[in-house]
Amino acid sequence: MRRADRLFQIVQYLRGGRLTTARMLADRLEVSERTIYRDIADLIGSGVPIDGEAGVGYLMRDGYDLPPLMFTHKEITALVSGARLIKAWGGAEMAAAAEEALVKINAVLPDRDRVHAEAVPIHALSSPELNDDVRSRIDRIEAACDGRLRLLLTYGDVEGKQTNRTIRPLGLWFWGKVWTIVGWCELREDFRMFRLDRIRCLEEGERFKEERGKRLVDFYALMEKGC
Repeated sequence: MRRADRLFQIVQYLRGGRLTTARMLADRLEVSERTIYRDIADLIGSGVPIDGEAGVGYLMRDGYDLPPLMFTHKEITALVSGARLIKAWGGAEMAAAAEEALVKINAVLPDRDRVHAEAVPIHALSSPELNDDVRSRIDRIEAACDGRLRLLLTYGDVEGKQTNRTIRPLGLWFWGKVWTIVGWCELREDFRMFRLDRIRCLEEGERFKEERGKRLVDFYALMEKGC
């Protein structure tokens, strides 16, 4: 959990005037009590009206609420458009998360901005080629990139010839109608891009550690050089 998300959750738990101990917060957020003490001190320093002390517990005085999210019209347009694109072209879990994000954004926007968000004239339609299998594959590859899990692929090239590859997945690219995965190919000992619609079989493998020359930053450096 990001620290910003953890601070937000602490504020939520302290609402209602109930005494809450650092141990309770640490257990709920799966961090140490020392981390909670540091977070509480930072929240108090930023003006959040929290009373209490270590070893006793904390509570928040009534009347405090988090300030509403403030976006410009262009920012709202970008957020809504991006979420709609992900709903249409992303993985199944991505699409569900995009829908939930839109609900949360609308819930905190002022009425005038909510009307604008609902009226954003940018939409996206999915393709029949983006079936449930492809959507599931997108989610699995995204999770493998995040968890640094090797992927074992059976891949068909443009001529239909199949090869077995083991890659270190680094990222997903969307090209309008086609998703590709960028990874370090252990067969070719080089960076390669694979179209998701040409992957015949996909399995997760062992974890890998980042190595110099095989990272996403190294891939970007090659791209900038035109290699």
